[in-house]
Amino acid sequence: MLLINKNHLIEMLRGALLSLAQERGLIDTPAPRLERPKAVDHGDVACNIALQLSKAWKLNPRDLAQALVERLQLQPGFEQLIASCEIAGPGFINMRFSNSAKTAVVGEILASGAHFGELSSSNTVVSSAMIEFVSANPTGPLHVGHGRQAALGDALANLLATQGIKVHREFYYNDAGVQIANLALSVQARLQGLKPGDTKWPEQAYNGEYIAEIAAAFKVAPEFKNDIEAIRQFAVGYLRNEQDIDLKTFGVKFDCYYLESSLYTDGSVAKIVEELQAIGKTYEAEGALWLKTTDDGDDKDRVMRKSDGSFTYFVPDVAYHTSKWSRGFQKVINVQGSDHHGTIARVRSGLQGVAQKRGWDIPKTYPDYVLHKMVTVMRHGEEVKISKRAGSYVTVRDLVEWSGGFTSEMTPEEKELALQRGRDAVRFFLISRKADTEFVFDVDLALQQNDENPVFYVQYAHARISSILQQWGGQMSELASTNLSLLQSKASDRLLRRLAEYPEVLTDAAAELAPHALAFYLRDLAGDFHAFYNSDRVLVDDQDLKMARLALLMATRQVLQNGLKVLGVSSPAKM
Repeated sequence: MLLINKNHLIEMLRGALLSLAQERGLIDTPAPRLERPKAVDHGDVACNIALQLSKAWKLNPRDLAQALVERLQLQPGFEQLIASCEIAGPGFINMRFSNSAKTAVVGEILASGAHFGELSSSNTVVSSAMIEFVSANPTGPLHVGHGRQAALGDALANLLATQGIKVHREFYYNDAGVQIANLALSVQARLQGLKPGDTKWPEQAYNGEYIAEIAAAFKVAPEFKNDIEAIRQFAVGYLRNEQDIDLKTFGVKFDCYYLESSLYTDGSVAKIVEELQAIGKTYEAEGALWLKTTDDGDDKDRVMRKSDGSFTYFVPDVAYHTSKWSRGFQKVINVQGSDHHGTIARVRSGLQGVAQKRGWDIPKTYPDYVLHKMVTVMRHGEEVKISKRAGSYVTVRDLVEWSGGFTSEMTPEEKELALQRGRDAVRFFLISRKADTEFVFDVDLALQQNDENPVFYVQYAHARISSILQQWGGQMSELASTNLSLLQSKASDRLLRRLAEYPEVLTDAAAELAPHALAFYLRDLAGDFHAFYNSDRVLVDDQDLKMARLALLMATRQVLQNGLKVLGVSSPAKM
């Protein structure tokens, strides 16, 4: 139920419990908790505090529950908040909120509008946070794994923002190392007239058609000399621009693009290594420099600098996260693929060494990680593994265009609508499962215009409400003084309960870094609306009843809008 109702009831329970405790000469009493009964018929909320305390208080749990209910009924405001209070089973207290308490959520939603469910910055412990996500190597187009990161990271950022946290979105470009060298080599080979399959085609080169596109563009860029360094710079810039276009198509924006190469040019990597050596966090063995990660719980120590003098990939990561902390981001969340799991202990261990050297108080669990698993793409009943343009994987752009039914023959307006449909489907689908579970993306399902398509199901609820409100033709202000006590059907009751859960869903999803919980909620809310629509006619002759039901629909549409916006999905008025 609405958080204010739950909090009010918890305060009442605490007062009743304290009264009983004082009577028995007890001092410490645990804070009572409320749960949602498994069966709707059992009530709106339940409390098992009597079961918890019965042994310590030496009372039968049902007797203790009865005594607690009697004291609860004496609390100020009880009659206005609670309609019924019953003892069930071995000592559960099942309670139902009054009709006025339940319907109050409608007025709050209509008054708060787009801000319903949000908290102010004064209600949060952490004032700011950084979310780093996508962070793709600029060596090719964004693949569907990057798409899952983009959807998860952007939704997480929006979720944290609803909790009053100022969020900084950052993209870390791995523009240094072997993969970038291979990119330059690939483009150089194309410039020499080679292509994949030729005997002289480099084994480590990238085979996608995009390499040929880069080579063709390089030929008409007179400001670049035809040497490997110029090719490298051009190719990285070209692909960064391509990735920016993909991200724009996907509706994702970043506050900062941080270059890995800058950590070398400004001396950050060298300085980190020196500091870790200075405090005895490293040692030399087998011609390499090792970090004592076992001091921080890793299963074995890790090589920092190889025998050839080059650094392993986690060393610049330590320098990068040192930068994050020094820039004031004490809350950092990295959204990465599950293949990064092995780097977590190494990065955290390195950071603890830096903290020791610099006198910083960096938590041992810094930064937080959200690791996602693979995405399998199915189309026309078959798994799709390659894209002609990318060469060896499906790109984000492919997925958006396929899911929206995009074709080159469309008019510009039709193309834009198709891209919007595709973007909505891809975002919603990729968020709708826990990040640590593998996901099968069914393009055919994304194209369906029926209840089996989850994003269509939710958006259609919004569009259907918009159609009803358009038929009515009134203004929201007309609903401000509606008699909501007329909302007494089972269908309206379920819908009211669901609406009241929204603020808590946001808070829990943000705390647990679990945007999929919001996707689940929106599907449930859409289901409760469709059930209400099928059982309770809205545009009835009874003016007061019509206005009450319209107010409920207006509130439902607002919460659907708010939730979809957090997920980065549009709320169409027509479908």
